[in-house]
Amino acid sequence: MVPRGHKRANLHEKLQLLRSLTNSHAMNKTSIVVDASNYIEELKQKVERLKEDISSPRSSSDESSSWPKVSVKTLEKGILVNVYSGKSCPGLLVSILEAFENLGLNVLEARVSCADSFHLQAVGGENEDNEEIIDAQVVKRAVADAIRNWEESDTNEQ
Repeated sequence: MVPRGHKRANLHEKLQLLRSLTNSHAMNKTSIVVDASNYIEELKQKVERLKEDISSPRSSSDESSSWPKVSVKTLEKGILVNVYSGKSCPGLLVSILEAFENLGLNVLEARVSCADSFHLQAVGGENEDNEEIIDAQVVKRAVADAIRNWEESDTNEQ
């Protein structure tokens, strides 16, 4: 039988190791475990983003340089969406805004340039009617789908 003091010291050691691995500044057991859980969730999201980046279709280096690049970040109150393409993309803005609307995402602030290249920077917030918090990865997928649909319709028109 292991003495009780030894078990406590061993648990304390493991909690301190977990605390250092997850860069937690928490001092009590519950907070350390919560921080570790949040850290694991962040890692899962990073893995998903990497999987998406790896699986996104790119057929040529020319296409990948002109294909719109999308980044989405969660802000304290909303979501920041950046879309950039080295070429002009007529009609793409409408497709992206429709995707926002389908998600129930209100555009709170936006900057758009559509002249020689396409650049959209938008801050979106959830509709008051929508009780669910919109995940950044869901927004990124919706914008990527909007770009794909726009590209397909643009190719069919030519």
